[in-house]
Amino acid sequence: MSKTNQPPLPPYQNLDPEASAKKLPDPIDTQRFAKAAAFCTRGREDLARRGYAPDGEKRLRKFSIWEITKYLIPVAPAHLRRVLKANPDLPQGEGESGSKWFTLEEVLSLRTHFAAEGVSTKEYLPYRPEGMPAKVAAVANFKGGVGKTSTAAHLAMSAALDGYKVLVIDLDSQGSMTSIMGGTVPDEWSTVFPLLAKDYARAVTAENEVRRAKSQPEIPLDETLKEALEVSPRNVIQKTHWPNIDLIGAQLNLYWAEFQIPVWRMGLKSWALWDGLTNFLEDEGILDEYDIVLLDTPPALGYLTINALAAADILLVPLGASFLEFDSTGRFFDMLYTTFASIEDGENALQRAAGLPEIKFEWDVVRAIITRFDASQQTDMANVIQAYFGDFMNAYRQDFTALVGQAGEQVNGIYEADYRDFNRDTYVRGREAFDQTYAEFKELLIGSWWRDANMENE
Repeated sequence: MSKTNQPPLPPYQNLDPEASAKKLPDPIDTQRFAKAAAFCTRGREDLARRGYAPDGEKRLRKFSIWEITKYLIPVAPAHLRRVLKANPDLPQGEGESGSKWFTLEEVLSLRTHFAAEGVSTKEYLPYRPEGMPAKVAAVANFKGGVGKTSTAAHLAMSAALDGYKVLVIDLDSQGSMTSIMGGTVPDEWSTVFPLLAKDYARAVTAENEVRRAKSQPEIPLDETLKEALEVSPRNVIQKTHWPNIDLIGAQLNLYWAEFQIPVWRMGLKSWALWDGLTNFLEDEGILDEYDIVLLDTPPALGYLTINALAAADILLVPLGASFLEFDSTGRFFDMLYTTFASIEDGENALQRAAGLPEIKFEWDVVRAIITRFDASQQTDMANVIQAYFGDFMNAYRQDFTALVGQAGEQVNGIYEADYRDFNRDTYVRGREAFDQTYAEFKELLIGSWWRDANMENE
């Protein structure tokens, strides 16, 4: 009789220890990490260049009349062509009359022209009340891989296409946002680090003035702090390949701030370590120069994230439609409460003792956003999350599409992808995934501005 065929064993059974040992490399020492890091650096640069021009610089593509009239400026294609013909001083684009392509700078010029000459019922320029400061939006969650950087980048690009002037601040030492924006960050002095150091140095300087008057020992300022006092926004803000998006980038050494900030706090207990970024934005005129400041945070509730959350008017919390991400996000909110409530309690005890007004953290609005959504598999879980988070949830669930994946492979945003590289329907569906997210964000943005403006007028 022939033997009965036995099913194959699972791959983890009957493994030979001796054969397994022979597959192992020699023991790994610390130098091997340096070698791996060097390989990754070369590979990262090579992969990043796939989204760059041949000379190694990122450039924003041009936009067709079809795109401009469908997505950017509310005019009909034929009317745009008539206006261009009647106004030869306006940007005329590149190409034949039936297929003209325009840079975003040219699109912004056309926006301005239509805002001055077009019908009053159409929104040629996006809403921002006169005299109101920029709104600061932080994208945060301490779970990695939930789409923080992708969401922040595409909101920045959406807002730029809509006509807003945007400052993106990368607070994650991994620097993914910086890569998307084509930023160059040689060291920590091109990040927010010197801005936080400057805030501490100013606090020490003010404290020392008091101590001198009382003939008390002064707090020494080291060379780092003295140098930080000379830093201006021009030292850290860089232009990007988007004409109306600027960047404060990040790189690995930014992580040192997580260790340095608590050391500074120990040196001067009265320094409000959570207000460093807020003070930079307010004191250096940033909120007047830009319409929107977008903060991309690291996947942790460290001191950099606390600075971002304290500075934010709008808090966006991306998460996937899964139990683990729902659970993690709930813990994130719990930690937010614990952290900021403890700051309020501690500081307000001192404020009351000194006869000063109490501090209170407030946000215009907080919204959780479901990202990478697959309706065929995740609808039930998304409905559960929606039910529990209630008005903390965005109504729209951001679909993952082929366009999202392909754009990510080339270190580009969806809005940087040329629709001619896709089936037209694929491109339209891919854009819709982020257009809808931006639409909800813009509603929060303009609603907050309107409320502020009307409260000020009351």
